[in-house]
Amino acid sequence: MTTAERRITATGAPDADAEAGAESSVNRRTGPVDSTRVDPSSWPDVSRVPAASRVRTTFTAALVRRALAQLPLRARFAGAPDVGKGGPLLDVHAPAAFHARIGAHGLVGFGESYMAGEWDAPDLVAALTVLAGHAAELIPAPLQRLRALWAPRHPHAERNTPDGSRANISRHYDLSNALFALFLDDTLTYSSAVFRGFPATHDLLAAAQHRKIDRLLDLADVGEGTRLLEIGTGWGELALRAAARGARVTSLTLSREQRDLAVERVRAAGLDDRVSIELRDYREAVGTYDAVVSVEMIEAVGAEFWPVYFRALDQRLAPGGRLALQAITMPHERMLASRDTFTWIHKYVFPGGLVPSTEAIEETARDHTGLRLARRDAFGAHYAETLRLWRERFTERAGESAALGFDAVFHRLWTFYLAYSEAGFRSGYLDVQQYLFTKPHPGGRDDR
Repeated sequence: MTTAERRITATGAPDADAEAGAESSVNRRTGPVDSTRVDPSSWPDVSRVPAASRVRTTFTAALVRRALAQLPLRARFAGAPDVGKGGPLLDVHAPAAFHARIGAHGLVGFGESYMAGEWDAPDLVAALTVLAGHAAELIPAPLQRLRALWAPRHPHAERNTPDGSRANISRHYDLSNALFALFLDDTLTYSSAVFRGFPATHDLLAAAQHRKIDRLLDLADVGEGTRLLEIGTGWGELALRAAARGARVTSLTLSREQRDLAVERVRAAGLDDRVSIELRDYREAVGTYDAVVSVEMIEAVGAEFWPVYFRALDQRLAPGGRLALQAITMPHERMLASRDTFTWIHKYVFPGGLVPSTEAIEETARDHTGLRLARRDAFGAHYAETLRLWRERFTERAGESAALGFDAVFHRLWTFYLAYSEAGFRSGYLDVQQYLFTKPHPGGRDDR
């Protein structure tokens, strides 16, 4: 990100120093990226195509074409025959650069090639859905078995230690509150909604987010006088809704941008006597609570710290208390195969993140806490619709993101991220769950 992007204030206006230098460092165009105008100081790995030998490029091209030829899509390469069994179009404008990036950096290079404008798709979600649905088959089995030798690994600096977590969270959530407000609904809720039916529409998104929040609060039995701990504040909507029920809420976040706006929203609602928003790691939580709620926070914890996370939730929960957890999940075998791999999402969107499997969540809770699994509900199709609405709104407001200082490469990055995520849910590669765990009283009595 550019300096101007990092310094956008909570209200969305760049400060004076950032604005003064923005024109020289930010490409404000919103159309297809011209690689000659990509700012190398902001996007070093997008601005240059990796050097690659003819042998490596030829091998990569053959491998890519072989993989795509088996899929229900049509891949068009400039100057070469189309491949694929027919379906959504993947249009590669610069095959040499496309293959060089994939040969050097695998799927990270695939995403960077899109950011550079070297390939496109008239229906990006449809093309990515095909790829996500066949993720396990794209790489030949012999290369899959050698994954540890060729796949990039997570940087040590992005481990989710207390300091690492603060840095990782800041890189995503502190981009700009105004940026997130461009595509989220008025509740500023950045997690899957729950709709009454499909197709969903933009005017129903806020109600669908409240429906999701209410389901979680009901699971946790939050009401008048409940002492509630929220791990992961977002921009405060769940805390506001819980306080309106009469709960006393302590909400923890590592994002300064989110905390500042959440505090403003709590104050504006006249609920600051019931809600405390703290800039604190989950490992630093104190006190005892009747209920704990955590929405799509576990994905930022990292496998190394899953036991620590669940123990922290268990320790804060009073006997007889209830934990409501919302989590994105992936199939267990895919999680095991990819858990050590550094991906495009890690590099550009969620550093240090890892989507767990349902098995990993349930085994970690069972093996490291006294919590009991009481319920699990999956609703992945709702997340696909949520992401579609976010993506459409972001696309419609491209000019506003440019005015905030986010350039054309960022626009393609964010579009790819939202489409990539939507494709994951549409293909079934990803799912989302709401969990209820309970904490028995000493002696084993459970207040369910």
